[in-house]
Amino acid sequence: MRIGRFWKGIRAGALACAVGAGGGGAAGAETLTDALIMAYQNSGLLEQNRALLRAADEDVASAVSAVRPVIRYFANSDYALNTPQSGADRLTTTVGLTAELTLFDFGRNQLAIDAARETVMAAREGLIGVEQQVLLRAVGAYMSVRRETEFVRLRENNVRLISQELQAAQDRFEVGEVTRTDVALAESRLASARAGLAATKGALAQAREEYRAAIGQYPGALAAAPARPQTAGSLEEAQANARRNHPDVRRAQREVTVTDLNQQRIGTAKLPSLSLTGRASLDANGNRNGSVGVQIGGTLYQGGQLKSLERRGAAQRDAARAGLLVATQQVILNAGNAWASLTVARSSIEATDRQITAADIAYSGTREEASLGARTTLDVLDAEQELLDARANRVSAETDAQIAAYNLLAAMGYLTVRHLDLGVVAYDPAEYYDAVKDAPWRGESEQGQRLDALLERLGRE
Repeated sequence: MRIGRFWKGIRAGALACAVGAGGGGAAGAETLTDALIMAYQNSGLLEQNRALLRAADEDVASAVSAVRPVIRYFANSDYALNTPQSGADRLTTTVGLTAELTLFDFGRNQLAIDAARETVMAAREGLIGVEQQVLLRAVGAYMSVRRETEFVRLRENNVRLISQELQAAQDRFEVGEVTRTDVALAESRLASARAGLAATKGALAQAREEYRAAIGQYPGALAAAPARPQTAGSLEEAQANARRNHPDVRRAQREVTVTDLNQQRIGTAKLPSLSLTGRASLDANGNRNGSVGVQIGGTLYQGGQLKSLERRGAAQRDAARAGLLVATQQVILNAGNAWASLTVARSSIEATDRQITAADIAYSGTREEASLGARTTLDVLDAEQELLDARANRVSAETDAQIAAYNLLAAMGYLTVRHLDLGVVAYDPAEYYDAVKDAPWRGESEQGQRLDALLERLGRE
């Protein structure tokens, strides 16, 4: 499958998700698309990492500032006692400016700028990875609430049916058709069903708390399970996309570049630098002094620090290269696991559909035969339990398939608001960077100001 067709498939799947979620539930029900948008907009984790990215942007500005003049001011006063020239005490006050501009440094400053820029690119990939985590957690929270809600409904229906069976057993016991044992069996199953219902309600309460943590608010009425998004057509395609597109791999590639640049910069530390210097001063008597000069200098000996930095840089470079290998292996593994989980979930859905059909027929037949005296109360209760288990398995299989599909998208690096085409304005990491990359004296992007305001509001809540 070509990459263009793959992107169309993802967007089509996301659109089907929105339509399926909206069309299958009650009017005003929250869809999975709604949950993903809210998670993206309300995530404190995303805000934290956006702020860290802004800090990395400022590292570029700091590196750029190193190639510009450094201008300093000074003011000093000297009080001399009984100087030989005047034979009296004298107070001397001087104010002035000094300036220094690096003219040539064998590329050290430019390498620092390049390394800072690559670090920014790596941080952007890290932000994409966090975005995927946030959205995947939202998918899991949404589907968990859906699953536990269905489980509660099934358990409530189970309690209702067993209550009816218990009443029937008691009626038949009164007329001598069954023994006290049959009534006790029905009472035991009813108590077990009520305990199961209580446990399921507790699981639903926990799922609601996770939904609030992941989405930003408690769930209301949730729409029916949406259509699963389209993913890769084969395991090989999924792993190839993961290797090429996953933000963890791209971040590791950037980090390798950063260590290479830093190692080159360390190698120039032993070379001299050429600077232009200037000085101007004015004393209390109005005397002016000034000078302009060129200075060349470097480090001859620093106690072995330069060699240590070289060895440290080489070790960091080796670690970054190994990290790239590890990241690539991990995303390939994750894609394979997600593909396997999705395949199993699809097969489970087909199997549980057949299980439900057979269990429903068996339950109906067992009840009919019990009314004719050919089956016992235990037979009816067992058949009803099998039908309940089949329906619960179907709910779990559909939930697992949904989560596995989005896991596979995340494993390939495609679980982002842009690729899902959720219709929400995506954060633009270039806006703040473009505003500060040239190290302006003042000013900040509007986006950065909005982020500051949001962080302040989150801090007060």
